[in-house]
Amino acid sequence: MRRLVILAVTGARAGSVLAASPAPAARPAVEAKPVAGSTCRAFPSDNWWHADVRGLPVHARSRAWLSHMSTSRDLHPDFGPSYGDGPDYGIPITVVKPGHRKVRVRFDYADESDRVRYPLGADTRIEGGRGSDGDKHAIVVDKGACRLYETWNTRVRDGRWAAGSGAVWSLSSNRLRPDGWTSADAAGLPILPGLLRWNEVRAGRVDHAIRFTTDVTSRHHLWPARHDAGSRDNLAYPPMGARFRMKAGFSTRGFSPYAVGVIEAMKRYGLVLADNGSPWYFQGEQNARWPASLVEELKEIPAPAFVAVDTSSLRVSRDSAEVHSD
Repeated sequence: MRRLVILAVTGARAGSVLAASPAPAARPAVEAKPVAGSTCRAFPSDNWWHADVRGLPVHARSRAWLSHMSTSRDLHPDFGPSYGDGPDYGIPITVVKPGHRKVRVRFDYADESDRVRYPLGADTRIEGGRGSDGDKHAIVVDKGACRLYETWNTRVRDGRWAAGSGAVWSLSSNRLRPDGWTSADAAGLPILPGLLRWNEVRAGRVDHAIRFTTDVTSRHHLWPARHDAGSRDNLAYPPMGARFRMKAGFSTRGFSPYAVGVIEAMKRYGLVLADNGSPWYFQGEQNARWPASLVEELKEIPAPAFVAVDTSSLRVSRDSAEVHSD
């Protein structure tokens, strides 16, 4: 529901802001873990989503951004058991076989969408269900071609598919969308690599940054984000693509091993501001196996444990999400 309200202003081309100060390069993660149900990895290991940001400097605007981000609250996992409030929530991932039938999709923001056929059908899982009044994201992985298809406000009427916007990526490539283009996310980034997934948490191997939201953002974006949907021209407000790292000294004492794994990922890879929404809500896949106890533990992580980091030194090319390595 948050994008239904806010993305109405995203048709205009967004401004781009590059972080200023140089910093030492960060090491990319070890080989990225495949998406469950496929052998496809969520982008190459040298992709920005997998970059270890522990050695990067605090961003010069960190304090200002945080002052506009409701840091008096705790983080909120935007996935897991719903306690009778509908199906287990989160953003579902659909994995399809090679040769899955592809359909035409009518887009509300066609000029910033990839207008190709999408592998959507009766098997496509839509966030919140097809009757939802929420974001209705659809995340589809073609496991034969290792291609990622993402749509927002996805719906079917009289057998015809429509969506707010749509984007397609090769999961083996670091290529970014054209600057100024949205995706199924306000930041113009893919959603899949930022979702916390149960199979990686269970294996103790979360190897990427995690997508999150806040309510008031600027009309600017930082590489590798390509788009924004903010309401403020003031650079003191956080831009899309801003990356936040948990402070190294945050204690994991008293947390379960699963929660510790998530916390350590927040220290190593951080959080990525990717959309407008409730402050400090971070996203995961829809999966009925999320332990309710883990979700409750993750609600105890305080927002003041984070700082914004300057990732500008990682950039190899403005049109690629590849990062420098040692």
